[in-house]
Amino acid sequence: MSLIERLGLGALHRFDPETAHGLSIKALKMGLAPAPGPVTSARLATQVAGIALPNPVGLAAGFDKNAEALAPLSRAGFGFIEVGAATPRPQPGNPKPRLFRLSEDKAAINRFGFNNEGMEIIASRLANRPKDAVIGLNLGANKDSEDRAADFAKVLAHCGAHLDFATVNVSSPNTEKLRDLQGKAALSALLNGVIATREEMATRVPVFLKIAPDLDRAGIEDIAEVAVECGIDAVIATNTTLARDGLQSAHRDEAGGLSGAPLFEKSTRVLAQLSELLDGRVPLIGVGGTSNAEQAYAKICAGASAVQFYTAMVYGGLSLAGEIARGLDALLARDGFGNVAQAVGSKRGDWL
Repeated sequence: MSLIERLGLGALHRFDPETAHGLSIKALKMGLAPAPGPVTSARLATQVAGIALPNPVGLAAGFDKNAEALAPLSRAGFGFIEVGAATPRPQPGNPKPRLFRLSEDKAAINRFGFNNEGMEIIASRLANRPKDAVIGLNLGANKDSEDRAADFAKVLAHCGAHLDFATVNVSSPNTEKLRDLQGKAALSALLNGVIATREEMATRVPVFLKIAPDLDRAGIEDIAEVAVECGIDAVIATNTTLARDGLQSAHRDEAGGLSGAPLFEKSTRVLAQLSELLDGRVPLIGVGGTSNAEQAYAKICAGASAVQFYTAMVYGGLSLAGEIARGLDALLARDGFGNVAQAVGSKRGDWL
């Protein structure tokens, strides 16, 4: 991290977390951010669900909810970017305060509740996206929707022409009863509806599924079965957790989803279990607690074809994207892997 970025990060931490987040988006739009361009090499270049990535290090959904900073983020060193979540209609989300830094734990708790400007505004920005970047959209449902399952398909139909992939997000803990859609029957019906919508589109958009880390073994087995049966293109493991084990911060008991360092082991174990069950039939993207190259590499070795992070930027800055990608390249070289794909699942047994 450069001195300028360190000073900027320190200044942001003087504001409440949600204000700081808004200021970081404004800074990006003004060009006040690291822009190393694509970080890639023969080892880092890979594919997930048929999508060519310059490197396997992605930005998780939630940072750029409204697709406001696509151009600067595409130059920040990420291999791919996920924006959103987007819902059919704009919604304000839950009452503030709804985002909390847990600095002692290198973590955050949020209960945003899918606050966003709605699919129409987000689609208009995606229409002007950088064409040389890999950009996906996290699909959400309106809190007051009479048919939440239909909302996911509606957002895909409206925004899909501008996407490289779309993620069905049934794993946020901040919309009441949303996680109920992870049940086998409900999830199958939802995904079949989204896939049917995808098949009616002019171009085939890969559809990913994002799951929670709080599933038991039976729930993980159901997810694996449904993913194969419905033809999902990838599974993202995992979203935030409701667990609060071992936290030190005064904010540890705030309601919402916990992200950041404490999530790393839990999310990676779910990832490894899914990898064992799916056995290469559906690729996985690992997210949860990643803040350095060693952790990104651990998720790949546990079964992920690519990784994502977000909360780590609160403490390590945007330059982490390039740092993690370059560090991952060095780790692959150290262990004799010619490319990312060769390392996927190579140490899965360590997490089972």
